[in-house]
Amino acid sequence: MIKVGMAQMLVEGGALEANLERACAMIREAGQAGCDVVVLPECLDVGWTHPSARTIAEPIPGKTTDCLCAAAREHAIFVVAGVTERAGDCIYNTAILVAADGEILLKHRKINILDIARDLYTAGECLRVAETPWGRVGLLICADNFPETRALGESLALMGAKTIFSPCAWAVPADHDNLTEPYGALWRDAYESLSRAHGLSIVGVSNVGPVTAGPWEGRRCIGCSLAMGPEGTVLESAPYGVDAACLRIVSCPVG
Repeated sequence: MIKVGMAQMLVEGGALEANLERACAMIREAGQAGCDVVVLPECLDVGWTHPSARTIAEPIPGKTTDCLCAAAREHAIFVVAGVTERAGDCIYNTAILVAADGEILLKHRKINILDIARDLYTAGECLRVAETPWGRVGLLICADNFPETRALGESLALMGAKTIFSPCAWAVPADHDNLTEPYGALWRDAYESLSRAHGLSIVGVSNVGPVTAGPWEGRRCIGCSLAMGPEGTVLESAPYGVDAACLRIVSCPVG
């Protein structure tokens, strides 16, 4: 078993310092709770598709990831985090896996970029896995896990991944009614299909908070972070809501 902290945090568009402060607080809380790893949301630095990425995005390694690596090292915990990455003239939607000593073990650039985000992000071109104390781990980001892109998760499984961590930014229209139309079926179905087929665990963690700029301005990120076990069993589901920031802890089978 691996003890995972699902850090469903508030992400404010363009507010790099405040977002990093919240991320480091989540890392500290998860470390104090004895978690082996903490998973943070997609683009936690500036928010998904927020136009400030054009000026705020940093290289990896860089100031943003240095902060996250220092927190991992200070609290002796593995960290999975989604950030925006600058590489030459390109900006990538990227996830990193940081070891408990602060070393970046794995970097994944999101491959399935939605059409509305293609003017901001460049698509990634490769998949990798990393060796950890609990076996091989892979990273995907949000829409990389769509049913039509299941081949990405299957490729990681064929490369030996027993756990997939996925920073996410799950958003709904401002008038979405979760009582009449409960959120999350897409992800539960996609995760279940992959986990059953390949006997792996998948943990997807979304942020919360209003989307204040970009193509989805006016929508709301609503959490609902999800952990799925190797038999397609829901291990943990975090609450829904624009104000539903929380740390949920779940034990995930491995191997």
